Amino acid sequence: MTAKPHAPAADELELKGVGVSPGAATGPVFLLASEDETVVEREIGAADVPRELQRFTEALSATREQIREVQLRVKETLGAESAKIFEAHLLVLEDRGFLDEVTRAIATTRRNIEAVVRDVAARYAQSLAELNDDYLRERAVDVRDIGRRLLRNLTGHSGRTLANLESPCIVVAHDLAPSETAGLNKHKVLAFVTDLGSPTSHTAIMARALGIPAVVGMHDVSLRLAAGDPVLADGSQGLLYLRPTQQRLARYARRDQARRTIQSRLAVLHDQPAMTRDGYGLILSGNIGLPGDVDAVLANGATGVGLFRTEYLYLNKLPDEDEQTAVYAEVARRVAPAAVIIRTMDIGGDKFLSHLKMPQQVNPFMGWRAIRFCLAQPDIFKTQLRAILRASVRGNVKIMYPMVSHVREVVAANQLLAEAQAELAQRGVPFDPDIEVGVMIEVPSAALTADLIAPHVKFFSLGTNDLVQYTLAVDRVNELVAGLYEPTNPAIIRLIQHTVAVGHEHGLWVGVCGEMGGNPLLAPLLIGLGLDEFSVNPPAVPLVKDVIRSVRFAQAEELAQAALRSGSAGEIVEACRRLCGQTAPEILEILD
Repeated sequence: MTAKPHAPAADELELKGVGVSPGAATGPVFLLASEDETVVEREIGAADVPRELQRFTEALSATREQIREVQLRVKETLGAESAKIFEAHLLVLEDRGFLDEVTRAIATTRRNIEAVVRDVAARYAQSLAELNDDYLRERAVDVRDIGRRLLRNLTGHSGRTLANLESPCIVVAHDLAPSETAGLNKHKVLAFVTDLGSPTSHTAIMARALGIPAVVGMHDVSLRLAAGDPVLADGSQGLLYLRPTQQRLARYARRDQARRTIQSRLAVLHDQPAMTRDGYGLILSGNIGLPGDVDAVLANGATGVGLFRTEYLYLNKLPDEDEQTAVYAEVARRVAPAAVIIRTMDIGGDKFLSHLKMPQQVNPFMGWRAIRFCLAQPDIFKTQLRAILRASVRGNVKIMYPMVSHVREVVAANQLLAEAQAELAQRGVPFDPDIEVGVMIEVPSAALTADLIAPHVKFFSLGTNDLVQYTLAVDRVNELVAGLYEPTNPAIIRLIQHTVAVGHEHGLWVGVCGEMGGNPLLAPLLIGLGLDEFSVNPPAVPLVKDVIRSVRFAQAEELAQAALRSGSAGEIVEACRRLCGQTAPEILEILD
C-alpha cells in the first residue's frame, strides 16, 4: 500500500489498494477487530483421546449445521447461486485428508483437540495460500473461517458479527470471512476495506454479489484507521481517502451520477451482438470459476463461457467422474445453445493439498503443473476427460489444455482423450464424438511453434496473463517489478499477431481469455489483430461490448498496424485511449 500525505496529518490522505467491486461510498469507519485466536494448549493421556475425538465430532456437527444456516440466510437474501460459495466450507468439513490428519495428530502428539485443530487448519490454509492460482489461494480464507468456527464451538466463545450495526458505515478489517459477511445488514454496510484479499477473495465475491464497493489488499489499513474516521472508498480505482475534502466529495457525487446514467444506457446492450459498426462480429463470452458464476455471465449479456476454470473441484479431494460430470453438464445446460469451454485442471504450486501428493519444488510456477501434471497422472486426467465427454452430449462443450509448451504435449493429451472416448464407447455411454479441442497459448514457445500445434487442435485461446509474465520475465504479483508488467509491450503484440495469423492460416478460430480481453481500452487493438472471440470476467462484458459496437473494423485494423510498428508499450496504450475517446468516450469516463 502506498500512502501519499498531501500536507499536515489533518488534511486528506490517499491510500492505494486493489479495487474489486466498483462504485464509491463515503461514511465513518467501523473497525472490525481481529478475533483472538489464542488457544490454551495442554497434554492429554491415552485414555483422554476418545473423549477429545468425541468433542471433535460434536464440533463438526455443530459447525456443519451453522454453515447450513448461514447458507440458507444467504440464499434468501442473495439467491441460490451466491449461497453456493459456502459449499467449499462444507467440503472442508467432509474432507478425509483434513479429518484424518486431526485424528492422527491427537493420537500421536497427545494434545487437546483445540490445539490440534488450530495447527492442522493453519497448515491446510497455508498450503492453499502459497499457490500461484489466485482463486485457489483465496480459498485459504474459507479454511481459516472453518477453523475459527470449529474452535469457537470447541471453546464456547462467540464470534464477531456485522449483523447488528446501528448506522451506515465503511467496514474496515484485516480480512473478512464468509460467515462474517453472510449476516450483514447491507443497508448499513456502505463498502468493504481490508488489509488482505484479491479480486478472487471471498470479500470481493460477496461485495460484487451485494453491489457494495470494495477495496482490498491494503496491507495495514486496519491498523492505521480509527473507528469513526471519515473516509471515501473507491472500489473502481482501488483508492481510499481519509478525511476527503469537500471538493473531492462533490467530484465523486457528480461522477456517481454520470456513471449511473451510463450504466443504464449499457443495460440495453444485453441482447445486442458483439459486432463492430461495419459488421465485424465476435463472440463475447464469460470466464467462470464456479458453476454459480453462470448467473453473472447470463445477467451481463455474454454468449456462453469461454473459460471454465475447473481447479476448485480439486480443492479438498479428488472428485470422481460422476461428480465432475454433474457440474460440467449443469453449466452446459444453463448456457446452451452457446458453448462452454472447459479448461482441464491447471493445478500447480508448492505444498499443494496432500491428496494430490504434489512434490515441493524450487520454482513451482514453471514446474510440474497444469498439462505437465495431467500427463504424468493419466488416471486423474482421464477421469476428468471422461467427465467432460459425458457432459458434451448437448454438443456445446469444448476442451482446452492449459500451459502447453510443446506440440508433443498436445499429441499426448489427445491420445489420452482418444482412450477416454474408447472407454466410454465400450461402456455404452454417449458423448459428442466431434468435440472441439483447443489449447491455451500462454507460453512463448507455444506461440512461436503455433504452426506445429495447429494441425492437432480446432482453436487457440490466448492466456495473456501468463503470456505477458513469461515473455517479459516479470512476476505479475511482485510489487518490485510491477512496472515492467506491460500487456501492450511490442513483444506481446507481435506474439498475439503471429498466433492469430497462424491460427487463421490453419482454419482455426482464435480467442483471448486473459485480462487483456477484459480491458475495454484494448478491445479495438485485439479486434484489429484479428481475434475472433473474447472471454472476460462477466462484469466487464457490457463495457467491452459497448466499445466493440462503437468502433469500425477499419479503425481497429489501423490501430493494430500502428501498434505493430511501435516500439513503446506506453505509445500503444495512448493510441488505444485516443481511439476510445473518439468512439466510446463514455467508457473513458467510467475508467477514469
